[in-house]
Amino acid sequence: MPTLLERAKPRLRGLLNRIQAAAYTPFTELTVEAWKTPEPVPFAERMTGTPLTLRPGDKWGDLWECAWFHFTGEVLDAAAGRDVVLLIDLNGEALVVDEAGQPALGLTNIASVFDYSLGRPGKRVVPFAHPAKGGERVDLWADAGANDLFGSLQENGTLREATIAVRNPELLALSYDWEVLHELMEQLPDTSARHQQLLGALYEASLTLNAFTEEEAISARAILAPHLAKSGGDPSLTLSAVGHAHIDLAWLWPLRETFRKGARTFATVLANMERYPDYVFGASQPQLYAWMKVMYPALYERIRARIAEGRWECQGAMWVEPDTNVPSGESLVRQLLYGKRFFRTEFGVDITNLWMPDVFGYSAALPQLLRKAGVDAFMTQKLSWSLINRFPHHSFWWQGLDGSRVLSHMPPEDTYNSSAAPRALHKAETNYMDKAVSDECLLVFGIGDGGGGPGEEHLERLAREKNLSGLPAVRQEPAAAFLERLKQAAPRFQTWVGELYLERHQGTYTTQGRNKRFNRKLELALRDLEASAAVAWVETGAPYPAEALERIWKEVLLYQFHDILPGSSITRVYDESLARYAEMLTEVETLTAAADAAWSRRLNASGIAKPVALVNSLSWERRDWVKVGEQWRCVTLPPMGCAVLDAAAPSPAPTGTLSASETALENDLLRVEFGENGELMRVWDKEYAREALAEGETGNRFVIYPDDGDAWDFPMDYDRVEPDTLSLVSSEPFTDGPRVGVRQTRRYGDSTMTQEIRLTAGSRRLDFVTTVDWKEPGKMLRTRFPVSVRADELTCEIQFGHLRRPTHRNTTWDLAKFEVCAQRWVDLSERGYGVALLNDSKYGHRAMSSTLDLHLLRTPSYPDPQADRARHEFTYSLFPHAGDALVGGVVQAGYELNVSPRVVALPSATDAADSKTLAAGSWISVDAENVIVEAVKKAEDGDDLILRLYEAYGADTTATIRFGFEASAAALTDLLEENGEPLALADGGVSLHFRPFEVQTLRVTPAK
Repeated sequence: MPTLLERAKPRLRGLLNRIQAAAYTPFTELTVEAWKTPEPVPFAERMTGTPLTLRPGDKWGDLWECAWFHFTGEVLDAAAGRDVVLLIDLNGEALVVDEAGQPALGLTNIASVFDYSLGRPGKRVVPFAHPAKGGERVDLWADAGANDLFGSLQENGTLREATIAVRNPELLALSYDWEVLHELMEQLPDTSARHQQLLGALYEASLTLNAFTEEEAISARAILAPHLAKSGGDPSLTLSAVGHAHIDLAWLWPLRETFRKGARTFATVLANMERYPDYVFGASQPQLYAWMKVMYPALYERIRARIAEGRWECQGAMWVEPDTNVPSGESLVRQLLYGKRFFRTEFGVDITNLWMPDVFGYSAALPQLLRKAGVDAFMTQKLSWSLINRFPHHSFWWQGLDGSRVLSHMPPEDTYNSSAAPRALHKAETNYMDKAVSDECLLVFGIGDGGGGPGEEHLERLAREKNLSGLPAVRQEPAAAFLERLKQAAPRFQTWVGELYLERHQGTYTTQGRNKRFNRKLELALRDLEASAAVAWVETGAPYPAEALERIWKEVLLYQFHDILPGSSITRVYDESLARYAEMLTEVETLTAAADAAWSRRLNASGIAKPVALVNSLSWERRDWVKVGEQWRCVTLPPMGCAVLDAAAPSPAPTGTLSASETALENDLLRVEFGENGELMRVWDKEYAREALAEGETGNRFVIYPDDGDAWDFPMDYDRVEPDTLSLVSSEPFTDGPRVGVRQTRRYGDSTMTQEIRLTAGSRRLDFVTTVDWKEPGKMLRTRFPVSVRADELTCEIQFGHLRRPTHRNTTWDLAKFEVCAQRWVDLSERGYGVALLNDSKYGHRAMSSTLDLHLLRTPSYPDPQADRARHEFTYSLFPHAGDALVGGVVQAGYELNVSPRVVALPSATDAADSKTLAAGSWISVDAENVIVEAVKKAEDGDDLILRLYEAYGADTTATIRFGFEASAAALTDLLEENGEPLALADGGVSLHFRPFEVQTLRVTPAK
């Protein structure tokens, strides 16, 4: 039989809403005027839009429309002596400004698609007079957007509330007392003494509440006070709570709205810091701070002051929180370089943690890069999203590709939007998988993406929970302080080796293929620009375009944000980023041409009628066919240097077998045969006398599956249905100098594909140069190559190295990797022979048994209903080879597909006054094939050169790096180009020792 107290539980649960409602008494409506514009306008232009006069219930805007609101009114005399506030809900996000138009407070609408189990995002209270005198005039301006925190239009964009109200502090305080104790009670076993005591106190307090007056609230609080005062004694677990507002730099809203979300959020944070002295807040992403500095300078200075005070924490060492699967290794280095430099320069703080709560998996290259950038701790929570296996730790060591380790922590509540309510603290304690070896964990509280971060409710709860009996102890402090203490228990933590693979969001390896292609092209174009500009600077004194390079790099890094490059943003984000990518690529190419012209004018071209320089920016000797004007030339180019030839000289014809027909292609190394449908029937390796394709199977088989997923995900069992395929329409052989091929046209629905399948004399690469005009919604396009190789593991290139992944599904961990991400190549090899699949802009791969499968396109409809319904260009290549991927030269082949030699026209010797200053040859060379020069640039500070090199094979190696210029000093530095260890110069170079997959940064001083 339930007791009287047990029967009272439903009534006690419902009282909180009544207490909260009674805390505010509306007095009078505000007069509301607005000036609507399609895009934001500054404060000085606030009255330039379409004028509106509004009352609650009136529509003011459609999604993404903006308006400046003007609220006016007068406080009634009856409110004298009371705490007067304004209650404003525009069904949109808004920034309240002061008389000078500077940010004062952010507002967020109550209606939302936010997960209410984590809290309610609505922030509608604007403090006004405490206490009021009566008769005060309200004259308030706010800059608003007709969107909620997740880019939705709520309640049709109508004004919901705009009133002057009285706030009752005792009832408001009672609401928080009640919420904390009632929720604590619900977390405790019914049989516990604490549960029963709380139940009795809440019941007794409820009996005092009839009219919900201030006096009743005081009486109820007095009953509850002793129970709030009960401490937990010596805690077994302490939670470190840091306020946060994770802000996606673009996602379900355009970039321009992120600027405003940042200002609203940060203004709210600063306002709450005035009220709550214990409040500590942290924010990552220097890009966001940089926007505040330019667009809201007064707000930025207030942030700077709080950082100096120690109550605002700069988090994370990267420029943005990027995807870590698709960007190149050098891009990840630049994220760290520019991120750490910004925080140092602007605020004088050195960030030693990587803050990445929401990124879609983490490359095994990261631990080394972090340690070499002075970062020794890593925070995420995203692995809790995995769908098949539960990641086994919350506190652990993460060991990367080269053996480097970083201390890692995942907040055990598995969110960065904690409510900081008793249920949150209880979940953290219950979930924490490493509490046997650690008595501390992290709690990240607040509402992000425009929700304003922590609200009053979070901070009031925490004030009551510091050491409350029945809950783990909690203290507000910077995450960095927690991470420093966590190191004390670190020797007892387990180690996770390799990538942190997210068992989810595998669609992001492929979605929005045009952005991914532009990203790859710009990464490589910037590499060539930096190297050419460095040569021009050292050899001719030409200005190094440092300012332009930093500006372009930072924008490329911005678009690597984890909801832009992965393909999970709205249409407008891609319309804008694609346009900017094209403009940046043109600018980079123009700058490269200028740098090439500067140094090439000094090349010795004496006696050459029509001199041309062929530039090889790769760090090994390269033999290739290059088209110079209308002639093909077979050239051998020195490492990281150039050769000069006469474009007017006759071009020798290729030797050996070279033929093309509709049914076959052949060069001196391979014979390729096609079936009636245009698929590969044979790829015969003439040199090693074996077939590269699996017996009875066809290669380059296109398969099309239904794909009703969103931008992030597609079903694991997508291939259980019979796929469609593209129909062959025409096939036409062609010959172009040393290149032979077949030009195939295919159709599917309203879509067309044109593919030139090419063989080049002397090359093992079978290239598929592809143009697709794709119009089909909800489809996935893939190509498959069953190969005659038996291997249990697929070798995949990642940043600065490679790793192996299973080709079987023995365990659930294997099963979860049904789609994997790789950079330029994947490879299946057995002892003595292998086949690689190379690409110039594709990342999603699948390998099952002996089949290589490349994901070419997918067209989900959310959040961008036009995703990938467009014209695409890309190339992939089949590369049979001897030995494994390393013996077979797959690493170099992947680079060579992506980086073509540059052709630079030269003036004749008689046209250039100083044309004999430079000789053709290598500017930088390395005597170990497994050590690759990834970047050459001018140092960020000082007149030195920076060389980034890495060991690519996984082998302990000593290499000599020689310079084609005179150097006066050299040092080994970290990734920030600092903390140099002097190296001995000998024979025009230096000797370096590399651990397997080690990245090294060399700082070289050219001789004056």
